[in-house]
Amino acid sequence: MSSLPVRPNHRKNRARRILIGTAVVAVVAGFNGPALYRYGSAKYHDYTINKPEYKAANGHWDFLDVPSEFRINTIHAALLHTGKVLLIAGSGNNQKNFDAQKFESVLWDPKTNTFKKIPTPKDMFCAGHTQLPDGKLLVAGGTKRYEKLQGDVTKAGGLMIVHNEDPDKPITLPAGTTFTGKKNDKVFVSKDPVLVEKATKVFDKKTGRFLRTEPGLGRIYVEAEESGKEHETGTEDNYKVEGLTGTDARNIYGMAQKLALDKKDFQGIKEAFEFDPVAEKYITVDPMNEARWYPTLTTLKDGKVLALSGLDEIGQIVPGKDEIYDPKTRTWEYTGVERRFPTYPAIFLMDNGKLFYSGSNAGYGPADVGREPGIWDLEKNKFDKIPGLSDADRMETSATVMLPPAQDQKFMVIGGGGVGESEDSSEKSRLVDLKEPEPRFKDGASLDKGTRYPSASLMPDDTVLVTGGSQDYRGRGASNVLEARTYDPKSGTYKRLADPRVGRNYHSGSVLLPDGRVMIFGSDSLYADKANTKPGVFEQRIEIYTPPYLFRDAKPEITSGPKRVERGDSAVFKTPQAAGIATAKLMRPSAVTHVTDVDQRSVALDMKKTADGIEVTVPKNRALVPSGWYMLFVTDDKGTPSEGFWVEVP
Repeated sequence: MSSLPVRPNHRKNRARRILIGTAVVAVVAGFNGPALYRYGSAKYHDYTINKPEYKAANGHWDFLDVPSEFRINTIHAALLHTGKVLLIAGSGNNQKNFDAQKFESVLWDPKTNTFKKIPTPKDMFCAGHTQLPDGKLLVAGGTKRYEKLQGDVTKAGGLMIVHNEDPDKPITLPAGTTFTGKKNDKVFVSKDPVLVEKATKVFDKKTGRFLRTEPGLGRIYVEAEESGKEHETGTEDNYKVEGLTGTDARNIYGMAQKLALDKKDFQGIKEAFEFDPVAEKYITVDPMNEARWYPTLTTLKDGKVLALSGLDEIGQIVPGKDEIYDPKTRTWEYTGVERRFPTYPAIFLMDNGKLFYSGSNAGYGPADVGREPGIWDLEKNKFDKIPGLSDADRMETSATVMLPPAQDQKFMVIGGGGVGESEDSSEKSRLVDLKEPEPRFKDGASLDKGTRYPSASLMPDDTVLVTGGSQDYRGRGASNVLEARTYDPKSGTYKRLADPRVGRNYHSGSVLLPDGRVMIFGSDSLYADKANTKPGVFEQRIEIYTPPYLFRDAKPEITSGPKRVERGDSAVFKTPQAAGIATAKLMRPSAVTHVTDVDQRSVALDMKKTADGIEVTVPKNRALVPSGWYMLFVTDDKGTPSEGFWVEVP
């Protein structure tokens, strides 16, 4: 496998980058539902899927009625403890929006079907996010600069590493600083300010004798002053920093490798925000130490948040500089260890406080670095690899879920594809039991066809809804998979459901709603036809899937109970159907993007019947039940769930 970074192409050709209207004609596609209902007539198909007995067996899909002023290129979505859903586009993978500084977020209330625009301070396109213990949503990173394909780059540019040999003081160079090559005499200009740390004196640990001075370093993106191939450089050179005087002129200098007209990748930002669901606004917090585009944020046992991977402010993958956010101080600190992963790595908190990396990721980084799954002890920086993964070279754009109940510590990896723009995809579902003494992946039930970008949502009846995806990279060749199915962890089998009407691939996702329905959003196809000649259009339509359990005659109801329950404590919730209640569970709300949702988990609760309700006990384990807000669902003996009752676990 190549060790070179592999970059998925967001805008493959010039024709596709021409602005296209976002209105899309709704069509019924596929007609490939359960065999009994596959008919050639669209009219008869609509009649069939709306029959009560069909809905009771297969569920039903509807389009969400979104007024035109609230339709955005939804790329990120999170369920908040108010029951509302935050939809984030940022610039929405749209260069013109980015150039106009048009960044968008919309808040949707499923109960009232009302929408609200949320002022969005930075481009959160391709940020990371996670649920915080107090119910706020942490959003970190995003887009500083869009990619430029090789034919579009007019000025030579690249990475300049600025050295500071002064051990007494750091220095900040402003945007617009000029660098002149000492050998090539070519001139480059910085695009942003850069802080260059002071030099470090190194001493012998045994004798205390001074050994050397290691310069402080700063990284900055520079471009040639003028356009043209003649301004490219071919070799490494030292660069004089213009405008400095005295000792600064001697101590501060730049070094750069080739500065060329090559493709320039997306660049990340350091900014971070908390979204307050009550005030319904973004709150600025301290920025990260590293700029990140395509990062994963994973909540740890103590409620702090680990930020991993991403592309930095010059478009290179962050070299393992992981950092932790403390919600109490709203500040970031490096972990002190370095471990490299591809972008959007699927990394989950385990019940022992360690981290599980499934190998799922969303596509940037070397093909042979950080892609093997394993268990990571962050405190010791020890990583134990897990063998047995099938289609290990087809893990990009796969989905990973922690199967219910979370106490079992069983995970499933669904589908995926080859590195970068590969046309290869996998139909596999790989299972691993982390409770085993020596965990090993094994294959479970397979999908019908290879599937990249499948969405997977945990359901309150302890199944997993798997929907959408495409066989080829970003739906090339009209390869969207218009299928939905549930996976039953107890039987280890898939069951085919009603088909969605819209193909979903890149930039899509799904979110379980408190009423037991599922919202499916997004899709960003390269092309709109099988011949790959018509540019794709971002899919702004949102679908709502109503599962079969909501078409039954009756469902249980939680009428009252405490809004806050401590770990290890018991609490009584009233329900008129107490005699028929079979299970109770806490479900952590989703925060999903790019087929990555490491927040969702379903925790089974010990339950006793009372005269007019149930008494449930929350497990004591903080790593199993991280602090935050959860939906309490109860189900009857048919598996029919109640509506989620919001409970805070402090």
